[in-house]
Amino acid sequence: MRLASINLNKRLGNPAARAELTAWLYHHRVDVLIAQEPWKPLHRTPIDLAGFRPVAGDGDLFCWIAERFATPPTSRPDRFAQRLELAWLVIYNTYLDSGSTTTRSSQLDQLQKIITAEQGRPTIACGDFNIAPRPIDGLHNGQASNFNNSTDRAPLSALLADLNLVDSTATDPPQFTIERQHAGAPSQFRCDLALVPAHLHPAITVRYDHTTRKGEQSFTDHSGILIDAPVTLPPATDEEQETLFALLPEPIDESLYTRSDYQPHKTAMTRAHSSPFARTVVDVIAPQLGIATILDHGCGRGSDVHHYRASGLDADGWDPHPGFGQAIEPERQYDLVTNIFVLNVLPDPWQRIQAIQHAARFVRPGGHLFVVTRSPADIDPRAISANWRTHHDGYWSSEAKGTFQKGIPTEEIIALGHQAGLRPTTQQIPLKTSPTAGQALLVKPT
Repeated sequence: MRLASINLNKRLGNPAARAELTAWLYHHRVDVLIAQEPWKPLHRTPIDLAGFRPVAGDGDLFCWIAERFATPPTSRPDRFAQRLELAWLVIYNTYLDSGSTTTRSSQLDQLQKIITAEQGRPTIACGDFNIAPRPIDGLHNGQASNFNNSTDRAPLSALLADLNLVDSTATDPPQFTIERQHAGAPSQFRCDLALVPAHLHPAITVRYDHTTRKGEQSFTDHSGILIDAPVTLPPATDEEQETLFALLPEPIDESLYTRSDYQPHKTAMTRAHSSPFARTVVDVIAPQLGIATILDHGCGRGSDVHHYRASGLDADGWDPHPGFGQAIEPERQYDLVTNIFVLNVLPDPWQRIQAIQHAARFVRPGGHLFVVTRSPADIDPRAISANWRTHHDGYWSSEAKGTFQKGIPTEEIIALGHQAGLRPTTQQIPLKTSPTAGQALLVKPT
């Protein structure tokens, strides 16, 4: 999915600006457009863009989606922020006050509360923040501007640190997103920002496009932000498609948007014996850490649970699929919880975060979570060989069955663990490495 964010400086009512914007969207193959200050007056009738469906908003914040996709859920938690739900990813279209550092400070405090309420769901906040995050990001006549100061920069820094977000377009030297003459001198600012979760930053590409404000095809005075995220948007409904084909600039390949139901339980293997990693638990981890109680989280048919019990451990299993007979949640916490080949069959980052948060609930303070996944070295060659179709950040391993696979390396497991308050253990446990698996032993703070 490609998302564009632009402050349109209230110019969309101009037919020439609207035509240039439409051409720009088509040229860059944009799927979702979020805009700040699209038009005036504030509550005028929404403006149509060829090939796009108006979704929601007003003259402060508005969004459109390409007509081949379903209309996403939206809400307005505050006047300065619009929430879009794009499959597993939440976007906050943001436009902070342009006149007061105190107001921006208050809005940033509120934005932090709003994003915190997402409970770890992957969230990007982007738009016109009217803040140059660093002094070098805001210059007047070549010197640091006094438009921003610690009053609004401090809460922005706190938001980034507390929510583990990255100012994804911060470079040295900075790329300015607005350049004007003010009081007879040049004024340059990088105030159009995209704040991205740190654990997803490697998978999400963010860049500026300055042609929106420079050159013959310019249509605003702000640079645009282009964000590429591994999101597969759902296709338009039958009702939404009634006007689709007349407006699309190119034919649609409907096979790219196949609707499939996820069936992760169908990846569970029937084993006569325990998995190799269950044997690692019994032979290495349990003796080293003095493990007495263990939960196999996502146990499938339970062969590993039988192995743990046969080895003298007090072991339980849990799996959300009712057909495996282990769907009742335990009522206690454990020395060790295992999560083996579960995360890699879950079809998006939000479901993986929820799974690891759920597993962490059953780890006692000071206890451990042992996570094992299929690695990219295992999954990617199989996907290429079998021509698996991409979906979100992985692949449909079988669209007929509704099964998904993604290769997850060790560092990604650790990043997911951070979302559940877990950290890599500092104890030296000699885990046997495998090129086909990612694995991490995480500890729950006391």
